[in-house]
Amino acid sequence: MGTTILIVDAFAEEPFKGNPAGVCLLREAQDEQWMQNVAMEVNLSETAFLHPEGDGYRLRWFTPRVEVDLCGHGTLASSHALWETGSLRRTEDARFYTRSGLLTARSVEGWIELNFPSEAPTASEAPPDLLRALHIQPSYVGQNRFDYLIEIESERTLRDMAPDFDLLASVTTRGVMVTSRSVSKEFDFVSRFFAPAVGIDEDPVTGSAHCCLGPYWSGKLNKGELVAYQASGRGGIVKVRPRGDRVHISGKAVTVLRGELA
Repeated sequence: MGTTILIVDAFAEEPFKGNPAGVCLLREAQDEQWMQNVAMEVNLSETAFLHPEGDGYRLRWFTPRVEVDLCGHGTLASSHALWETGSLRRTEDARFYTRSGLLTARSVEGWIELNFPSEAPTASEAPPDLLRALHIQPSYVGQNRFDYLIEIESERTLRDMAPDFDLLASVTTRGVMVTSRSVSKEFDFVSRFFAPAVGIDEDPVTGSAHCCLGPYWSGKLNKGELVAYQASGRGGIVKVRPRGDRVHISGKAVTVLRGELA
């Protein structure tokens, strides 16, 4: 028997929306270079690898180029895969041991709710190449341990952005969140996420970015629960509830492929 692999569209209610992630259900730990090679072969923004460990699962995430410390859509996809394959009952929480500590997921009325660390931003200066690459004027610039956060005034400007990815890749950061208030009453804020430095020009829907966006907009809007839209070409809806040093991030998921690695 080979290794079970699924491709799951995370933060999506139907196939070919949201953010696709590979999920490899391993029986035991595998060689790091093998996992990196599989992620390069799958060639999605992230491929998740998980195997049983203690009362949960060890979970690691790889882009086609590097391993990353935190990945929301890969975790959401992994939870969905465990429940769909019967590895866990839907009444059971998924527990993941990761580079960012213990992460959990639970099934709530058709949504998957992740419990992640808060990664609130601190105001900072933007490197000159960052703003040149994005062709925008910020109203706020912040930074956390992973990414830059840039707020702009116009959702239209956000949706029309066409960054210089070669220049953006030269900026020392995992990625860049660009965000604005939503013009639609359906959503509190919108965002896009760019990470060419780790091999992802634009990520379709970025769960880990909402560990930063959620606390930021919760403070600005004085709201404890928010609904966000990531305005990539595929697009995706994310519910966010900041709670102290944690952030609850919710989305839906659908499997589009199930197979076996030789």
